Amino acid sequence: MFSIILAAGWPIWPLLLASIIAVALIIERLVSLRRAKILPAGLLQRVVAEYRQQGASEAMLTNLEAQSPLGRVLAAGLRNVGSSREIMRESIEEAGGVVAHELERYLTTLGTIASISPLMGLFGTVVGMIEIFGSQSPTGTNPMQLAHGISVALYNTGFGLIIAIPGMIFWRHFRALVNGFVLEMQQQSVRLVEVLHGERKA
Repeated sequence: MFSIILAAGWPIWPLLLASIIAVALIIERLVSLRRAKILPAGLLQRVVAEYRQQGASEAMLTNLEAQSPLGRVLAAGLRNVGSSREIMRESIEEAGGVVAHELERYLTTLGTIASISPLMGLFGTVVGMIEIFGSQSPTGTNPMQLAHGISVALYNTGFGLIIAIPGMIFWRHFRALVNGFVLEMQQQSVRLVEVLHGERKA
């Protein structure tokens, strides 16, 4: 592996750094964007039942906010349960916007790495081509410099694609996952408002 890095030349180092960052972000998002952590099963039903039993105490709301992103959205609605339906929905939308922003954390960085990795590989290719042309001289061709130039060009191109392809796949996967979570949180928060205002049963 180290011999490949040496053969790829100095342009490979930015790509290696980008690959390490991309892997770290993918692992972090895989751990953070688990469904059980974002949308605990049966949370809405438990919240409604607890509210009907003992109301919306500060301790209950604080505990609910600490449980999950969905809990934060529902707690925002419960804090304004005595207000009109519109005010409840506005508070829920504000909390939902903050939660959605936090769920999308690091996705911009991952998408950027996936987008620029082929360009970084192309830059390595250009460096390799410069070395290839530099191997030509009036007295003949320098075989060592020619071989090194070809190695730099091909290794950097390949490594750039190796980073970009899984990076783009995971970026699209995480974006779709976050969009699905946000949609479900919106549905459950609307249901909470309707249940508490007596427009439907839990």
